[in-house]
Amino acid sequence: MLAFRAMNAALASVVSALIFSFRSRLALQVEILALRHQLNVLRRSTDARRKLRTSDRVLWVWLSRLWPAWRSALVIVKPETVIHWHRQGFRLYWRWKSRRLGRPDAGREIRELIRKMCLSNPTWGAPRVHGELLKLGLDVSQSTVSKYMVRPRKPPSQTWRTFLKNHIKQLVSVDFFVVHTIDFKLLFVFLVLAHDRRRVIHFNVTEHPTAEWAAAQLMQAFPWDTPPRYLLHDRDRIYGDTFRAQASNMQITEVLTAPRSPWQTPYVERLIGSIRRECLDHIIVMNVSSLRRILKSFFDYYHSSRTHLALAKDAPKPRPIQPPQAGRVVELPQVDGLHHRYERRAA
Repeated sequence: MLAFRAMNAALASVVSALIFSFRSRLALQVEILALRHQLNVLRRSTDARRKLRTSDRVLWVWLSRLWPAWRSALVIVKPETVIHWHRQGFRLYWRWKSRRLGRPDAGREIRELIRKMCLSNPTWGAPRVHGELLKLGLDVSQSTVSKYMVRPRKPPSQTWRTFLKNHIKQLVSVDFFVVHTIDFKLLFVFLVLAHDRRRVIHFNVTEHPTAEWAAAQLMQAFPWDTPPRYLLHDRDRIYGDTFRAQASNMQITEVLTAPRSPWQTPYVERLIGSIRRECLDHIIVMNVSSLRRILKSFFDYYHSSRTHLALAKDAPKPRPIQPPQAGRVVELPQVDGLHHRYERRAA
């Protein structure tokens, strides 16, 4: 019995010696591997920190987990740096691991719709946009709407186009344009245009425009209780104190355009261009009375016959649609034959 115990003790000591020898040899090989790796890094560049690759960081993180004596062999970086690499890899791993968890991303169509709503409605917040999406049958959360909303750089404000649309029935524009006569004189035409149906409410011609004359034209354009709420015009000096006083007495709010910005009065500028292209470019003006007669004839055609793209191809004074059963098509000359109107007449 004693001999058996002695034999077991001797066997255990031999196994322990072999294991210790194996561990010592393995630790020695690992240390040699670590030192050779650092030597290769130093050979690549004198600045080891700039030349460390991802594979180098992974190797040292792996050694720190498996080799207890890794700190004693580390030279090129501090041990805290290896610990930082390990924590960074831990975060990246779990970020990759959980990439499919959580709420799914909103589709591209929903994101574009949210951005479109924000740009078209700068005063809307996330609850309002979210409510509109729910009414469209799109089941998204309000936090998702907040995530993809477009943040305006400036306080929300309506654009010029929105202002014109909101006040189109209460807004008129006034402007001057110049016409040359046959003897090289300059005639000034004053226009008052209503925006709702592109109607020319008033016009007049003069050789010597003044602020008093312009104020008188404003009174003639809006007699009694017919003045609009807003009057849009540029910053021409002819709209002086007399003109402003007359507009104030008529309880009209003046809206001034920015300097050198004719695009802010698009309707009246488009009208002046149409007058020139469709009438005055084809006629020689003799004097004030002839110009007034020509413009009156053109405006009759403009209001009752000429179709407008902005009015769904209808005239300012709506024209009825005549079916083929109404009769044959006849041609009616207007503006001294420069333009024509086509109607159906019974035979």
